[in-house]
Amino acid sequence: MNSLQSRVQLFAAIEGGSIYWSNEIATLGSDAVLEKILDNGYREEKNSIGYIAKVIRSYNSNQLLVEIEDAGADFITPDSKNWPPCLNDLVAPPIGVIVKGTLNTSNKVSIVGTRNPTSYGIRIASEFAAGFADREWTVISGGAYGVDTAAHKGALAGEGITYAVLASGVLVNYPAANDRLFSEISESGALISEVMPSVRAKPERFLSRNRLIAALSLGTIVVEAAFRSGSLRTARDAAEIYRTVMAIPGPITSPTSDGCHRLIAERCAEIVTSANDAIELMSPLAGTLSSDESR
Repeated sequence: MNSLQSRVQLFAAIEGGSIYWSNEIATLGSDAVLEKILDNGYREEKNSIGYIAKVIRSYNSNQLLVEIEDAGADFITPDSKNWPPCLNDLVAPPIGVIVKGTLNTSNKVSIVGTRNPTSYGIRIASEFAAGFADREWTVISGGAYGVDTAAHKGALAGEGITYAVLASGVLVNYPAANDRLFSEISESGALISEVMPSVRAKPERFLSRNRLIAALSLGTIVVEAAFRSGSLRTARDAAEIYRTVMAIPGPITSPTSDGCHRLIAERCAEIVTSANDAIELMSPLAGTLSSDESR
């Protein structure tokens, strides 16, 4: 069995973001970890090993790879030529990712925020995304309603490229109303997922996918976010791997800007008011992640 085969079997059975399994694979290699699981080499109570072994025994690697191919997607791993090495900066790098579309080597920025933005938040997310697209930056977001959707649409309106990092499989249009948007994204950019193509989203996957959004980008911009928000998690994920974190201020009376003001007040984020501001802040990193991707 080669690394691609063992990784796709582990990928289909293990939830993304597991530090334990990431460390096991980094230490032993995917072939050895798979063999150890199938030989009952792990304690039964360890990291849902019973469920993981059951899933692995349910499908062989060829079945899984055909399922991915039939979805019009590719399964890439750290051994793939187009693997983004920036993902290796994470404490729990992915076992692999499924990509529907094309990855590129341009500089990248993530734009995230609330699912319930104000008209101000929608306008700012769209304008910033279009501004980055005009400067040939790829815009990354999570495909959700609200700020994510505005960012994707702004990049496309600016004739740019955008990636959507999903909490579901690439065949699951979640949210359903973004069906057409996802199709447009995959034509020039990419849908990226850490689960098999037909797997539905679960609440915890939104948090684990946020780390991928942060890692793929030179910096993360929070447009609007409540005081407690998944977008703040993305910002903190970005800070942990030394990416630039930025926030856009809003009215002091607006609850949707509380999270942005919190990041700024705690000196976790820099204030930005334009795409040029953001690019200047990210300039020390500009070109580094993209050049790594071309190796």
